[in-house]
Amino acid sequence: MVTPRHPNDTVTIAPGVLLTIARMATLNVEGVVRMGSTPGGVDRLFRRVPAANGVQIAVNGDTVTAHLYVVADALTNLREMSVSIQKSVARSIQEILGMNVESVNIHIEDVHFSQPPESDTSQ
Repeated sequence: MVTPRHPNDTVTIAPGVLLTIARMATLNVEGVVRMGSTPGGVDRLFRRVPAANGVQIAVNGDTVTAHLYVVADALTNLREMSVSIQKSVARSIQEILGMNVESVNIHIEDVHFSQPPESDTSQ
């Protein structure tokens, strides 16, 4: 932890920084094809939860809760991929920002097939 030089010194991290760190840590996990859609609506607006490009972040003091919305490769083990995302995002936030991570919640919105399924044309 960094010790302030003066008692009134502050460091402010923009919410976009957290969103970018979480998104990049997620996209680097094998099996993640792309980020999904972040749910919006009035509920999110009133809570003022930063969200963008498949990532929602809630900050309470120096503790972070992340919700990540992903599209996964259909041939990937979804459970293993999700655990890898959780570890990657938590580690990135802790190492880069020095913040505690309460939870990293993965929402798999869809699966992506790289090859379309073969249709049976013999009938």
